[in-house]
Amino acid sequence: MPPSKAVQRRVEELRRLVDHHLYRYHVLDDPEISDAEFDRLWDELLELERRHPELETPDSPTARIGAPPSDAFAKVAHPSAMGSLEKVTTGEALEKWHDDVVKRLGTADVVYVTEPKIDGLSINLVYEDGVWVRGATRGDGRRGEDVTTNLKTIRAISSRLQLPGKEKPPKLLEIRGEVYMPLSGFRELNERLAAEGKKTTPNPRNAAAGSLRQKNPQITAERPLNIWIHGLGHTDGLPVETHWDALQWLRERGFRTNPLAERHDSIESVARACAEWEQKRIELDYEIDGLVIKVDSFAQQRRLGALHDRPRWARAFKWAPMTATTKLEKILIRVGRTGALNPWALLEPVEVGGVTVSRATLHNEEDINRKDIRVGDQVIVQRAGDVIPQVVGPVLPHAKGTRRFRMPKNCPLCGAEIVKPEGEAMHRCPNRACPSRGLESLINWVQAAADIEGVGEQSVRRLWELGLVRSLPELYRLTKEQLMELDGYGEISATKAVESIEASKEISFSRVLFGLNIPDVGWVTAQNLARHFENVDRLLEAGQEDVTEVDGIGPDRAESIAEWFAEEQNRALVAELRGLGLRFELGEEDRPKEGPLTGDTYVITGTLEGFSREQAAAALEALGAKVTNSVSKKTTGLVVGEEPGNSKLTKAQREGVALLTEQDLLKLLAG
Repeated sequence: MPPSKAVQRRVEELRRLVDHHLYRYHVLDDPEISDAEFDRLWDELLELERRHPELETPDSPTARIGAPPSDAFAKVAHPSAMGSLEKVTTGEALEKWHDDVVKRLGTADVVYVTEPKIDGLSINLVYEDGVWVRGATRGDGRRGEDVTTNLKTIRAISSRLQLPGKEKPPKLLEIRGEVYMPLSGFRELNERLAAEGKKTTPNPRNAAAGSLRQKNPQITAERPLNIWIHGLGHTDGLPVETHWDALQWLRERGFRTNPLAERHDSIESVARACAEWEQKRIELDYEIDGLVIKVDSFAQQRRLGALHDRPRWARAFKWAPMTATTKLEKILIRVGRTGALNPWALLEPVEVGGVTVSRATLHNEEDINRKDIRVGDQVIVQRAGDVIPQVVGPVLPHAKGTRRFRMPKNCPLCGAEIVKPEGEAMHRCPNRACPSRGLESLINWVQAAADIEGVGEQSVRRLWELGLVRSLPELYRLTKEQLMELDGYGEISATKAVESIEASKEISFSRVLFGLNIPDVGWVTAQNLARHFENVDRLLEAGQEDVTEVDGIGPDRAESIAEWFAEEQNRALVAELRGLGLRFELGEEDRPKEGPLTGDTYVITGTLEGFSREQAAAALEALGAKVTNSVSKKTTGLVVGEEPGNSKLTKAQREGVALLTEQDLLKLLAG
């Protein structure tokens, strides 16, 4: 049955849209839509053409690979076509591809190689008689842009093959790779661009592409670019028979191949690797959006061939994208347990990394203004692993009717006039009687301090609204019947929640101190207080001078802590919680641990993506390290998150203390 006119019109429209977005992505390095949205357009076009083969045309984007090279650089033809890969997104699709490979080869004896799919810019390097003569972008797969001069700024690219002994170089050798920007370098670049008043880049891929295509190679040289080599194109006289052997050959001759490449004897092993790396990708200092899977044998690759320059012997297993584009509908304010005003974005719901996201963090007013994020903008939302989504930046240009954000002058909960302490990025409500102190303290208690299973943030908010729990003692007097008044609690779940609350009375002395919402007492300070005073009675009698003796506590903070324990209402709270059975003396779990990091001292500054600072400190201490609040010559390393404290960073640089990114921390904990 011939296709209807509506189908024909849709195919033409999809071709126009796909061509447009290919040009924006590959040529201008300025995509207008997310990868997920582009994939939906592409998949719809591909499906309609498969369903109606009579509509296929030679100029359809599905019959091509990329987009024409731009006019900014000289065009150059590749010795052999740079094909792009068909993608699979499910285990079933992976199995179906494997079945097709087996059927075409006539044997089930197939070995596969998997490699991380780097989210960067594809590059073709040409070597003649062992000497590098040219480097080009993929372009449309047949011709690309000659970016040799800029590629020479990447030190990981060898100017000649490092051949052992008297080995003769191949007459012609094409080497394929992916230029990328490490996440740590991407963050540093955006900070520098923002400080210079220049436009920041929304993601590392755009940053890498834009850096490599600079007309001034000196600018490229200043950018933290790197490359992973992942395969060969045309070769003349190269004695290797498998992709795996080619990777080893390249590594031994001076090329940077990814150490995470793996060889698999079965498609089941490949599927396990795809599932495992989807969870572990957050550990890497570069972005990957899937795994590339290749049939290992070159002989089998030749037999399988290609369709429209898309090899039948390889697939890209792509995961749900970790970024998406959506509308920022409102910017709302949440007042934290210390009075800090935290802006957050209410978003038009969008799927990011397999999860529907409708809200995201915005850090603070300075960050919003630096990124020029406005209410009503189309924004790029990013989610790494299971952490809270964040707004990376707007999709420019701004649409008509968007509005700049201004922090309110008064606290939205109590009406007190907002203050912004000198040297701080956060605005604060100075009213200690503000309702935020009580509600946010309860949320902090159940989530961070006591980690009470079965009682989450929404439950605490509802209990607060109903007037059932307005203080920590009331939480410990909560009954099963009261919990059953809340939606989502039946008799069994309410019973378990009450049991979890009762069990939380056994948390350590330091966790109790951390959860009491004492001004300027975070996780590290709470542990130091517990270890120094050993019980709450000594703390209740301590003056400013006594508290100053605690490691990492200066005179101002000591005064604040001593004043808190001197206030009658706080002393009454301690007594009441003590009477309810909570622990107020040092236990074994608060004493320093012995481990591989014993003798090392770390300081944490800024906001980490994968876990809270308290969790990071606990993880380091579990391995024997000491975690303090202040940097000194004795500090082993400063872990630097987003929005780091300038004083700690400056002192660490002055004292020559090692700076660790969150990825460095993950490697340290894993190793």
